[in-house]
Amino acid sequence: MNQFHFHCGKNPAVASFERCSAVFRGQLSRVLAGQPFLIAVLVLSITQVLVSPLEAAERLVVYSGRAERLIKPVLDAFQAKTGVQVDLLSSGTTELVNRLQAEGDRTPADLFLTNDAGSLERARELGLLLPLKMEEVERTIPAPFRALDNSWVGLSERFWIAVYNTALVKPTDVKSILDLGDPRWKGKIAIPNAGSEYLQAGVSVIKAIYGDDRTERLLHGLKVNAGAQVYGKSSQIVEAVAKGQVAMGLVNHYYIYRHLATQPGAPIAALMLDQHDGGMGAIVNVAGAGIIKSSRHLDTAKRLVEFLISQEGQKLFADLNKEYPLHPHVTADPTLPDRRSFRAVTMPLVRLGELREPTMALIEHTGLR
Repeated sequence: MNQFHFHCGKNPAVASFERCSAVFRGQLSRVLAGQPFLIAVLVLSITQVLVSPLEAAERLVVYSGRAERLIKPVLDAFQAKTGVQVDLLSSGTTELVNRLQAEGDRTPADLFLTNDAGSLERARELGLLLPLKMEEVERTIPAPFRALDNSWVGLSERFWIAVYNTALVKPTDVKSILDLGDPRWKGKIAIPNAGSEYLQAGVSVIKAIYGDDRTERLLHGLKVNAGAQVYGKSSQIVEAVAKGQVAMGLVNHYYIYRHLATQPGAPIAALMLDQHDGGMGAIVNVAGAGIIKSSRHLDTAKRLVEFLISQEGQKLFADLNKEYPLHPHVTADPTLPDRRSFRAVTMPLVRLGELREPTMALIEHTGLR
């Protein structure tokens, strides 16, 4: 799979091909002057044979808001299986949505892939994504994990939970995410920064369940309790907890299990929050994808979606990234808690789109940085 470049015309192979073609055409015109029938036959044959290497191969351009290391192995597998060349452009999700808006129908992108249902729903609202009528999507991916018109499709499930240091915290010390705003945890927790899509989605869910006042109190508590322990990467939060710099942190579950896969002796564990009677359940989100409305390679883009939701593609998400697959016949990594052993919030994920702006305003109002 190639990293995406915008100036394909500078490709030396293509430039060489074009120079050779120009020379050949010039020589051919001198030889065949005055022989129109032969010219017509040869031009048709040459047109069929002398096709630019870039035109001959199937290609897709994927705009990805996911970290490259998390999605590239899956796209590489698709490329190896199908021969379709995938050009990947990785950037922040918000930047990519803005870019797609600016590019409009001129965008080279065929597929938008990111790690937040709210961002996918925002792209749908902006008319950037193509509604899909694909039986395989409707048969494989449960309705709560895709757009109402299938313009975006969930690929894997993740949970925003607590990671705790087993020497500093007992799992019975915390029941709900709301508890982390309590003064007893001052100086003992780590949180993502205000730009984190995970934080934004999590706060959106809390806002929808408990309302603005309760959510604002939690945010103020998190701000005070975290102090300077605010991080740009979830892996940094896990590392801080493992080192005992803080007692707990808020991260997507897979960061914990990937850390333990490389450092099995680390004194950390996952805590599924809000599982008590009356609790809202664990905060859930999905990584997902949608085909760009103006894609010039629609059939090939559909093949990629089919691969991503297939058992083979879903197993890659499960094994490589330690996410929960959405395909009903693919099991999660055995080191993860059994999906049937805990409850998740039942709020429709499409609501994350409508909640995004008011949530951002609330986060800004509380002064989280």
